[in-house]
Amino acid sequence: MINIKIKDIVEAVDGVLLCGDENQEIKHISIDSRQSKGNDLFVPIIGEKVDAHNFISQAFDSGCIATLTSKHKEMNHTHSFIYVKDTIKALHDIGRLCRSRTTVPVVGVTGSVGKTTTREMIATALSAEKSIYKTGKNYNSQIGVPITLSEMPNDVDMAVLELGMNVPGELGLISKMTILDAAVVTNVGVAHIEFFGTKEKICEEKLTITSGLKENGLLFLNGDDELLYQYKDSTSFTPILYGTSPRCTYRGENIAMKNGKYTFEFVFDTIRIPVTLSVLGVHNVVNAVGALAVAHKFGVDLTKAAKALEGFTGFMNRLEVHKVNGYTIIDDTYNASPDSMKAGIDVLCGMEEKGKKIAVLGDMFELGEQSSNYHYQVGKAISEKPFDFAILVGKQASYIGKAMEDTQSNIPIMYEMSNEEVSKYLKRTLTAGDVVYLKASNGMKLKEITASLLS
Repeated sequence: MINIKIKDIVEAVDGVLLCGDENQEIKHISIDSRQSKGNDLFVPIIGEKVDAHNFISQAFDSGCIATLTSKHKEMNHTHSFIYVKDTIKALHDIGRLCRSRTTVPVVGVTGSVGKTTTREMIATALSAEKSIYKTGKNYNSQIGVPITLSEMPNDVDMAVLELGMNVPGELGLISKMTILDAAVVTNVGVAHIEFFGTKEKICEEKLTITSGLKENGLLFLNGDDELLYQYKDSTSFTPILYGTSPRCTYRGENIAMKNGKYTFEFVFDTIRIPVTLSVLGVHNVVNAVGALAVAHKFGVDLTKAAKALEGFTGFMNRLEVHKVNGYTIIDDTYNASPDSMKAGIDVLCGMEEKGKKIAVLGDMFELGEQSSNYHYQVGKAISEKPFDFAILVGKQASYIGKAMEDTQSNIPIMYEMSNEEVSKYLKRTLTAGDVVYLKASNGMKLKEITASLLS
């Protein structure tokens, strides 16, 4: 909680207190009028469809004691109203104020794919010897990061925060707000490419995370990513490369699958540490190497950090494994990009179960004018993979099937099914030993299929 007096917030946001007690203390920031933790400041966001100023009364009813407003220049009310020109800019000012009141070292994590998992792995590795604060919920945007900063305590050893970007300029903005001691870039993909145009532009934007990196800060880059490697010297910071390539300072070697789990050796200089992961996907080896690299640079015993990582089991709807009625469901429905979908198919194909391997794939969003081509390229990439059946949900996903057919794949494909129809079909046909992998952008709601299969 922030524990900041209203008068200090008014000064930070260059606002005007229209009414209320300037000495009243704000403990939390809220952007949801339905929820309050107590003594909250409500920040009404004006969105494309909804203006949250319309819900100020509801925010007070839920426990908020003050509100920002850009709609009122006079007010007489029992609660505090603070006039600002722009509520989002004011929220950023509050985020900067909160960060200025803490001395906690911060690691910022960004990337096109895997940033949430990498963030959690870094937090897990560091927690072997340190107390950690980390991003909650999905608060990684220019709206979410200030709230994350407002909740950051000053009595932890370190913080690990996820920094996202949807539009140009956003990442640099929140990086400066966060003031980083270390920055980690996981990779460069085509997520949100409709806003940037090319992968090169996305790479340049990812590296704006250094905008808020302290002068002596550490920059960790995935050295296996060709674009990051190509652009590694484009900032004023000397990058620390991690991955599986010999060019990486921190490396994962001797990768193997044992009893359903990936094992590898973490290598740095003369150090070799055996690591076992409990999360699916060989791509998570690279994420784990990055986490251990950060832990090593911040003085954590590597053997303890590796042991802590073994206990990390992942997240809901991110390669989440369910066992039901003798078959296995891999729910990877939280979000999707071409790279993560191809990696997910590799996970499906690597499963040791003896039954059918079925992929349920849906549309990937925010891929711009080339969306159909990106889906088509996924289809080409997976057409010869060793799985047994594909169910494609959505208009764009049909291009995955078209590519599979054009490449004369032997994998049977089903099209034009609703989530309900897919659920009914799978319930009728799944048998013991089968594996179902589900992947699409969150808006396709494929998690409904998981819920139905588990019911």
